[in-house]
Amino acid sequence: MTTLTQPGGLVRGGWLDRAATVAHPGFNRWLVPPAALAIHLCIGMAYGFSVFWLPLSQAIGVSKAVACPAGSGLMTALFTTSCDWKVADLGWMFTLFFVLLGSSAAIWGGWLERAGPRKAGVVAALCWSGGLMIGALGVYLHQLWLLWLGPGVIGGIGLGLGYISPVSTLIKWFPDKRGTATGMAIMGFGGGAMIGSPLAAMLMNHFKTPTSVGVWQTLAVLSGVYLLYMLGGAFGYRVPPHGWRPEGWTPPRAEKKMISAGNVHLDDALKTPQFWLIWAVLCLNVSAGIGVIGMASPMLQEIFGGSLIGKPGLGFAALDAGQKATIAVIAAGFAGFLSLFNIVGRIVWASLSDHIGRKNTYFVFFALGIALYTATPTLAHMGDKALFVLAFGVILSMYGGSFATVPAYLADIFGTQYVGAIHGRLLTAWSTAGIVGPVVVNYIREFNKAAGVPADRFYDVTLYILAGFLVVGMICNALVKPVDAKYLIPEKEAAAYETAQALPSGPIGEYGIGGGRFDVRTALAWLAVGLPLAWGVEQTLAKALIIFQ
Repeated sequence: MTTLTQPGGLVRGGWLDRAATVAHPGFNRWLVPPAALAIHLCIGMAYGFSVFWLPLSQAIGVSKAVACPAGSGLMTALFTTSCDWKVADLGWMFTLFFVLLGSSAAIWGGWLERAGPRKAGVVAALCWSGGLMIGALGVYLHQLWLLWLGPGVIGGIGLGLGYISPVSTLIKWFPDKRGTATGMAIMGFGGGAMIGSPLAAMLMNHFKTPTSVGVWQTLAVLSGVYLLYMLGGAFGYRVPPHGWRPEGWTPPRAEKKMISAGNVHLDDALKTPQFWLIWAVLCLNVSAGIGVIGMASPMLQEIFGGSLIGKPGLGFAALDAGQKATIAVIAAGFAGFLSLFNIVGRIVWASLSDHIGRKNTYFVFFALGIALYTATPTLAHMGDKALFVLAFGVILSMYGGSFATVPAYLADIFGTQYVGAIHGRLLTAWSTAGIVGPVVVNYIREFNKAAGVPADRFYDVTLYILAGFLVVGMICNALVKPVDAKYLIPEKEAAAYETAQALPSGPIGEYGIGGGRFDVRTALAWLAVGLPLAWGVEQTLAKALIIFQ
């Protein structure tokens, strides 16, 4: 154990303990967002894991997939070493990612509040990187169950802990900019695939040989890189002393805004209607957005067909193999374009919420979303590709903005003391949406296809149904009111909590920390995450601009 002197007295704790992360005088609060970004940019690769599906589907055959015997089932796929996996079996990892993300965040959110962000960040790094390394072993041994266990289950736990690790810390460091702070960090989760996917493609090409598709080597390298970055982020975390506030900042009056005058305990938060209303708000907004993300590429191809390559008279079914390959590249650019809006929306909408309020921001999400979802079928039938693409870009910006704004929404309603744990419980809405959205889109598409509906009209009913989701979400958002005072923690209990956490306490003040200014150390920290992100944006833009050519 190490004895550490902190503002307010002596505390004891190891380097991973929460007490060891309390900031000293002179600390710059702008060092915390890049630490959070370092973790989120790594775990955000979960969005880009589909880059491995096709190479893994021919891991044995290398140049051509080796089919399993007719009638082979899931057990054969899990344990076979003699035939290649199907993309559908590999795709279960994607489902595991987001189911485990939501459930692990809900289960261990309370522990995170007690243990602190640094310990949670280290555990997240070990789980995510360790899961990738187990996945590399699974590819090397050709054992699908190891891929499900490694990146899917263990990595999924790392996703959940890594995702929520900075939330309450950032909100406490930026009480004057709650939306901007969480938007900066959660932006990284949306941007992780922009870096990871092209990097993985480059590594696979480098490691590819006549006998290997290069996936296990790529996973091993990514595991090492992500471990270093995530540990750097975890050790960069600091928490403010109890009672700290930015110099010159005064809290807004609760009676004029939907901002709680106190804190609500994690267990009590789940007893309030506000928690479940916000749960429904997030679930419905994300269900609509994630359904579009999952079908973005085939949607563009089937709706516009030959018009994507200057042959408006040809429907999708009439295209030959070469033409379909060409429009598949354009559709990949569409997916990249949406990912950019997803990322930008996280910081733009979350920052806007600091000015217009969280509830009003969600009102905009729902009102504008309803208008766009109902308008896009008309834009598609008009053949207006540019407006169609831009409409979905705005929709995906609000999808990303929803994730980035909800932590600040929770902090406004329930206070900051348990916001990380409450946010963890709320992320079960994401797990639910990850099932509901794709199921609605996929099943309605298959139903329309079987019924003989033309390909360019496969998604009309789906988009109207998703607009209906948003109508219900708007009603839920309208019903959110300030929490009843009976749920607020008494001041004496709140002080006892801080004492139990071994955090220094004292009079409200800035403790020599202030608001923080950009210096050399801060600039280097931002460059460490900014340069990879800029590279990822450049790679994505190069593909996305194909749509408008």
